[in-house]
Amino acid sequence: MTRIQSIFILLVGILLASACTDSATDKSSAPTGENKTPVIGLVMKSLANEFFVNMADQAEQHQKANSDTYSLIVNGTKNESDLAQQVVLINQMIASKVDAIVLAPADSKAVIPAVVKAMNAGIVVINIDNQLDQDTLAQYKVTVPFVGPNNKEGAFMVAEFAANQLQSGDAVLLLEGITSAFNSQQRRDGFLKAIEQYGLNSVAIQSASWEQTKAAQVTSSLLIQHPQTKAIFAANDNMALGALAAVKRANLAQAPIIVGFDNIQAISPHIQSGDILATVDQFGGQLAIFGIEKALAVLAGEPLEPMTQTELALITGTSTSTSTK
Repeated sequence: MTRIQSIFILLVGILLASACTDSATDKSSAPTGENKTPVIGLVMKSLANEFFVNMADQAEQHQKANSDTYSLIVNGTKNESDLAQQVVLINQMIASKVDAIVLAPADSKAVIPAVVKAMNAGIVVINIDNQLDQDTLAQYKVTVPFVGPNNKEGAFMVAEFAANQLQSGDAVLLLEGITSAFNSQQRRDGFLKAIEQYGLNSVAIQSASWEQTKAAQVTSSLLIQHPQTKAIFAANDNMALGALAAVKRANLAQAPIIVGFDNIQAISPHIQSGDILATVDQFGGQLAIFGIEKALAVLAGEPLEPMTQTELALITGTSTSTSTK
């Protein structure tokens, strides 16, 4: 063997040893499945809505306080009716291989195929805020735990409070959210239960898709058709604010009572002034946290409970009252 051949063999040996060392280092530094903290994907509706912005903020604060327990990815749609975009976001979470998705669905049926796709990929899905349609889930033979309030009961609470300041036969307008959303249906039904129980007259039920601007337009039109209106029951605070703007523009001799649902920060000064009579606090900032904690519990092997009902409270200009579960 020549001297050049010996040097060549020595260099090849050094390079091979170096490659083996590098490979071993990479393997040991990569997190193992046992050591990796779970990744939770939070998928919400409109991040233009204060309710969901607050939800995202509190979820992020919770994660920072528990950064050694889990990681968090937060996303949401631009508006509450963008169902296609929410499906895209769920698919992005699947592609990112998150361990769990906490979902506030824009629609109770349309997102279910994407939810099932996530579950088939081994991802835990927890439903918050707006409950997924149980019949549709049954068709797919899946169960998705729900964490959230009894929307029908909450709507009845605030409508009953208003009804006590009205007379039998008084005309009431109902502004509902997206009609295919279960929480919108439940709030409408809660309003109607109070209307029937107190002998009021529901003169119109119309969707404003949870949106303030649309609610102002819808209310303006309805007030022209029904100038005798004594109350407006809005299924969320954004629509209550839109109704208030329409009432002020209408310059009525007697402004109708307005109630909402959610207790967002923007509603507070109007509750205090009496422009809006009352709302319902469903502690939205906590809903995502409750969902995250449920997801972590399921990932840890705890049994899957189909429903966890959360708290409601009636908010008026003078008090917070009648909390319920």
